[in-house]
Amino acid sequence: MSFHLQTSELLRDRRNVELLSLLLDDPRLSISELARRVGMSAPAVRERVLRLEEAGVIRGYRLEVDPVALGYPVSAYVRVRPVPGQLPKIAELARALPQVVECHRVTGEDCFVLKVYLPSIDQLDQVLDQFLVYGQTTTSIVQSTPVQLRGLPLPGSQEA
Repeated sequence: MSFHLQTSELLRDRRNVELLSLLLDDPRLSISELARRVGMSAPAVRERVLRLEEAGVIRGYRLEVDPVALGYPVSAYVRVRPVPGQLPKIAELARALPQVVECHRVTGEDCFVLKVYLPSIDQLDQVLDQFLVYGQTTTSIVQSTPVQLRGLPLPGSQEA
């Protein structure tokens, strides 16, 4: 069975979607608590969660830590337009810099969009200078975040 068909089949099952919804709300729920909430046995729920993980629907459980609490109050998006022949160097540098928490290859004149966190605005130059060796940068400093990172609507939900 192809990956897409397997995933699609798993998400047509109402119980699987219900389990995903519960885990999105609280990824720390135990298998026994999930089983209690959906009215199934713990082994059956464990098997379903495992199948969702193996199919790639659930890719991991993350701990969200406040960047400000870690000493990184400044966040910015950096767009990078590489000079010819330097495209692979941008991705390599982004992977190597701990300040870069996201790197996306995108369409358009700018080939990359990076999200960076910094302890202070005066440290932005140190990060940008490393990318300027390989291309032109355009930076947008985040002022506020009216919509925090959130999950996508699940199949069958009213938002889908």
